[in-house]
Amino acid sequence: MSISEELHAIGRPLLDAQLAHPTVRGIARGDLPEPVFRSWLEQDYLYLLDYVRVFSRLAWQAPDGHLGDLVDLAHSTFHEELSLHRSLSAEFGADLEGAVKGPACTAYTAFLLEAAADYAEGLAALYPCMWGYSTLGRILAENPPAEPRYRAWVDTYAHPDFAALTRRIAVMIDEAAPDPERAKELFTRGMEHELAFWDVP
Repeated sequence: MSISEELHAIGRPLLDAQLAHPTVRGIARGDLPEPVFRSWLEQDYLYLLDYVRVFSRLAWQAPDGHLGDLVDLAHSTFHEELSLHRSLSAEFGADLEGAVKGPACTAYTAFLLEAAADYAEGLAALYPCMWGYSTLGRILAENPPAEPRYRAWVDTYAHPDFAALTRRIAVMIDEAAPDPERAKELFTRGMEHELAFWDVP
């Protein structure tokens, strides 16, 4: 079993906890109260700005063969995910420019930026976000919400292109060959941050 496959196995129970979270369940049903999603949207916007910085820090350390992968991931996050947030912000009345990080966002981005000081460990730390959202999107898309704004959110993360980016990270983790126990520790901590992030302020 590869390192990435081991991470999937230990991550599934924590992913199931996300699927059971009231915020995720509300998105899945399409009836999440707007103030909750608005708050999540603002926090995730701030998170993604730092996520781009994490990709950029890893790109500086990447082997030549994966420099383009990390540049692509940074570009996709900045131009596609953040564009989704900007478009949804108008529909939910979110104040992206005036938003301030809450405790969960602050703790998660600090963890990622610190882990990105090491190439292999940084990949393991950031993988919960890519793998988690890709898997959540795929599962939620099996019975998508009728509410069009939440449907757009689900469709973004269920898209095959997002799944392909996630698979590229898995390959990069396996090739970087981090210490397996350290990779599991960082991945688990990342998954715990992912779960805590749904407790929007």
